[in-house]
Amino acid sequence: MNNTVSDLLNSQIQKEMYSAYLYLQMANFYTEKGLEGFANWFYIQAQEERDHAMLFRTYLLNNNEKVRLLPVDAPKGSYADAAAPLKEALDHERFVTSSINTIYEAAAGIKDYRTLEFLNWFVKEQGEEEKNTGDLIQKYELFAGDARGLYLLDQELKGRMYSAPDLVLE
Repeated sequence: MNNTVSDLLNSQIQKEMYSAYLYLQMANFYTEKGLEGFANWFYIQAQEERDHAMLFRTYLLNNNEKVRLLPVDAPKGSYADAAAPLKEALDHERFVTSSINTIYEAAAGIKDYRTLEFLNWFVKEQGEEEKNTGDLIQKYELFAGDARGLYLLDQELKGRMYSAPDLVLE
């Protein structure tokens, strides 16, 4: 594997772990606000991001590449209001999409087809992540102005269940 691609994949592990920390902090924020459904939504997001980091790790190991665990910064701990984490999450997902695209571009440039095939799953996944977060923002904007609407949305989000990624690497 090309050193540049390997470095980018290692860096992505750090970004995915930061994403898990960020979403766990957002879950904590919503728990403190009594919005357990929103907390659940972000807790599941944190689990998914952790799993993404593990997929990058496994991919590197399967290709006899050294895994370098880089430091992960702590996310900020407070937000102005209940909408702020939602908007930050969408911005963050766009950042992650950009990072995946950078790796894809590097792998395409050297015709690393195996890495491109691996990254195809993440390209699709990022589309889903951005859509899901955007949909949540839209629902929040529609219903959060009414206490009953916010309550019902929070109840809906409590029902979200974790499911492991469908990308399996051995």
